[in-house]
Amino acid sequence: MIERKPFRRILLKLSGEALAGGEGFGLSPQILNYIAQEIAEVKQLGVQVAVVVGGGNFVRGEQFSAEGGIDRSVADHMGMLGTLMNSLGLQSAIEKAGVQVRVQSAISIAQVAENFIRRRAIRHLEKERVVVFAAGTGNPYFTTDSAAVLRALEIDAEALIKATKVDGIYDKDPKKHTDAVRYETLDYTEAIDRRLAVMDQTAFTMCREHRLPIIVLDFNKKGALVAAVRGDNEGTLVGGE
Repeated sequence: MIERKPFRRILLKLSGEALAGGEGFGLSPQILNYIAQEIAEVKQLGVQVAVVVGGGNFVRGEQFSAEGGIDRSVADHMGMLGTLMNSLGLQSAIEKAGVQVRVQSAISIAQVAENFIRRRAIRHLEKERVVVFAAGTGNPYFTTDSAAVLRALEIDAEALIKATKVDGIYDKDPKKHTDAVRYETLDYTEAIDRRLAVMDQTAFTMCREHRLPIIVLDFNKKGALVAAVRGDNEGTLVGGE
């Protein structure tokens, strides 16, 4: 039985597309401010928060390489720069919400962000700062989902919360099937056996091997993040053996 519980340290995974709002490209100031306010409310609970954000609102490496004929490694590094732009925008918005923030990058760009150092990141969290991890893992061929799991494990996060446009994991696409059923909880094996798209396979396998709980929720629902970290029945919890 997978039980809900409150968390003291989380890693929030945001897609780049989410930051673009309805435009599909670039950054939406309104969305940035909304995300910042949600994170600020979580901070008021005394929860330590780290964030990994994707870069798909600027460049999605694999797709860009396939469509543009650009070397995959080059395209992935371009995507990493997209995550850095998103991270800096998010940093500014969160600071305006009254919370201290540090951006740490997996690629060296010292003029605008710290290099990723695990012990320094943990120290920032202990000092009640939000840490935004940019540039994925710093390596091509790895998604920001994998980066999110890696950073969550490195900082000893108690859960990875994946922000999506739906209120959890369903047995089929709820936008196409009115009889789709939402799971309140799932164990890792169930998610694999039922081929449910929780996140990419590498990232999900890491979560299973290290028993890192995943909560998939609708970030557009105001207060959903707060409810999840309090241990309320919000979204779908993936865990177990």
